[in-house]
Amino acid sequence: MDFTFLGYEKLLKLLRDMGYCFAEYHNYSQYPRAVILRHDIDFSLEAALNMARLEAEHGVVSTYFVLLTSDLYNVASPKSLRMLREIQRLGHTIGVHFDETAYASTDKESMVQNILKECRLLSALLETSWSPGVQLVSRVSMHRPSAQIFHANLQIPGVINAYEVRFIQDFKYLSDSRRRWREPAFDIIRSGTYDRLHILTHAFWYNAKEENISDSIKKFVSAANRERYQHVAENISDIASILREDEI
Repeated sequence: MDFTFLGYEKLLKLLRDMGYCFAEYHNYSQYPRAVILRHDIDFSLEAALNMARLEAEHGVVSTYFVLLTSDLYNVASPKSLRMLREIQRLGHTIGVHFDETAYASTDKESMVQNILKECRLLSALLETSWSPGVQLVSRVSMHRPSAQIFHANLQIPGVINAYEVRFIQDFKYLSDSRRRWREPAFDIIRSGTYDRLHILTHAFWYNAKEENISDSIKKFVSAANRERYQHVAENISDIASILREDEI
């Protein structure tokens, strides 16, 4: 599968052609054949929004999991909140992408309490705790989970854990982590062997044209210079007299 928007569209079409309904974590049992689409936002909210728009064009819903502890994007910034709210308006669900390494305590009870804290915080930022018709943030996926947390089958009051046993063992789980499918996703879908699919993709890897992993990362890292320059320009008058954009 190409890591392009067209390649992803082909994946969506194949799922539909094979009779899969695009379900959510709470309603998949309503369908004889269901697929849950999940996106972990490790690097870029912009990339996630582009993917969310593409899915909406195809009438597809999925869940986007957001890091509250990322050094690469600030969930609380006005720009980030605008993007996340647009993802919601497109019909998708926002969840917490939880990084256990951000906390000193790693016992189960501490994990549960910290996950609940992040869910409440993201709900407050998105104002979902009082917006009519919008659910509280009640989904969590783990960011690069340790073996301990991966196998813990954490039960979190009022929150669905994407790493619960039912979503890993009762579903066929497919992932494009590190920009490679560990199993041939198209062949597995086309076989029709599984009535339950749980597919994790990372919007960051998908572009208009095919790129190798090195070029994708290089482009992202290089773009950070100009993005930071723009942030500085918004806060220092006549920045060009100090440093021109073409000098970075």
